[in-house]
Amino acid sequence: MARRCAITGKGVQTGNNVSHANNRTRRRFLPNLQETSLISEGLGVSVRMRLSVNGLRTVEHNGGLDAFLLGTSNTKLPEEALKVKRRLKKALAAKEAKVVA
Repeated sequence: MARRCAITGKGVQTGNNVSHANNRTRRRFLPNLQETSLISEGLGVSVRMRLSVNGLRTVEHNGGLDAFLLGTSNTKLPEEALKVKRRLKKALAAKEAKVVA
C-alpha cells in the first residue's frame, strides 16, 4: 500500500540529514497517515480510508465526508476518493428517485 493520503494526495518527500560537519545523507519525510473510518450519511455506511491528519481536519472542516466530496472538483481528488464520490452520487440519485416516485 502506498504511503499516500486518499483525500489530499500527500505522499513521501525526500531531503537530507545535515550533520554538524555539514555531511549530507538522504532521508525520507513520511506523511502522518492514519487508517480511519468516516461515516457517510448518503451511503449509510462507514468508509475506511487512509488519510493524513491534515486531510482528516480538512474533511471535518468542510462538514463531513459527503459535503467534502460533493464540494470538491474531481480534478483535485485522488482515485480512491473519486470511487467513493461516484458511489455517493449514485446513492443520492437513487434516494431522490425514490422520493419523487
